[in-house]
Amino acid sequence: MAWTFTDDVDVFLEAAGASLAARPAENTLVLTVTAALRRGGPHAYGGSAPLLGWWRGADGEVAGTLVQTPPFRPLLGTVAPEALAPLAAALPLTEINADRATAEALAATWPGHRVDQEQRLYRLETLVPPSPTPSGRPRDATAADRELLVRWYLAFADQVGQSGQNAERMVDERTASGGLTLWEDGGVPVSMAGASPRIAGTVRIGPVYTPAEHRGRGYAAAVTAQVARAAREAGAQEVLLFTDLANPTSNGVYQRIGFRTLSDRLLISAVEEPVTPG
Repeated sequence: MAWTFTDDVDVFLEAAGASLAARPAENTLVLTVTAALRRGGPHAYGGSAPLLGWWRGADGEVAGTLVQTPPFRPLLGTVAPEALAPLAAALPLTEINADRATAEALAATWPGHRVDQEQRLYRLETLVPPSPTPSGRPRDATAADRELLVRWYLAFADQVGQSGQNAERMVDERTASGGLTLWEDGGVPVSMAGASPRIAGTVRIGPVYTPAEHRGRGYAAAVTAQVARAAREAGAQEVLLFTDLANPTSNGVYQRIGFRTLSDRLLISAVEEPVTPG
């Protein structure tokens, strides 16, 4: 009942792939990150090699996974509660991205911690077309849109407090695979939504971005609904997306078109002294 670590994504997936695929919605981040490592190699996310770990329970089955692609913080897939103490002993953690219960359990062992972000994972139930439908229409983004798309990716990353260092790679990969959709109004792109490749029957929508001057007109709901519909029609069994819980507007938009809460995740960091509630 110990954690095993590797920097080889194929070794990791040979051990943990079946466990991840058995709960693809809950493990969506680990699945998409490891798929990107397979496509782009060990340095797909940066100059350092990834750290990939799995934990086996007493029955020999994998019941916990961890992926870290520096400079990003470690993220956990589904992890059995009894795997947390061995993880803390094997790998000193000072920050983590995990489901709420797991993150809070780990944070309880630190002198103090701060919550850097609260995210909500939504699952599409019955798609509800936006009403009223905004003017305009969707279209697939192409390589000709690259400059605009990179600029919007960087703006989105800045808006949500993420690194935009992989913006060009993400745009190139998504446009090549048909994974980016634009909403145009009067021939002008006004909103964007992306979709991950289908893995274990699931597709995750993101990023969704509308420049400030075009917000409040329903474009984000329309382009998201279009991407969700296309994913369902292409065979996705689950359509997922993440939101920042600090943004009530986007959470409301997605709920109105048929997304329902699946789980919450916390991005937390250890601090030297306990944080006193203000």
